[in-house]
Amino acid sequence: MPSTHLLIIGDRAALSWVVTAQRMAFPAGRSKAARALEDGDEIFLYTTRGCFRNPTRDLGRVIGRARVASPVRVLEDPVAFGERTFTEGCRLEVSGLARFREGVVLRDLVPRLSVFPDPATWSVRMRRASLTLPPGDADLVRTELEPLLVSYSQAAEGYCWEPALA
Repeated sequence: MPSTHLLIIGDRAALSWVVTAQRMAFPAGRSKAARALEDGDEIFLYTTRGCFRNPTRDLGRVIGRARVASPVRVLEDPVAFGERTFTEGCRLEVSGLARFREGVVLRDLVPRLSVFPDPATWSVRMRRASLTLPPGDADLVRTELEPLLVSYSQAAEGYCWEPALA
């Protein structure tokens, strides 16, 4: 049975690559998180407050929905963003995106999400590459996100800041 995961993206260049290439990559040492993803799993794309380099203005948001479209495997050509190298990855099929700077503000849902047993310390659980959501939490996020989604072709360009890295 497919699982649902929140993919946590904290850098705008990486986000641009994820959206344009419809791929996800994981840094070395995050194999456990990467291997939790299976072909067919549902993915929610989450951008951190610091993703757009202005954490005092921006909020952490769930901005898209996708499906894992290939098994996670070691990349022939690792991807690098800044000082970090990402050695494993998979393909995604993005089925919808919120328009740029829109999406579900995750902190507003935290008190209703069981994946965060202590709402006061929820952000600690976000310091990882992905977070598996229990079915009830996935339903809540899906319900809140669905009205904000537009097709990939309508919103993808808004997430491109630098030339797409293939």
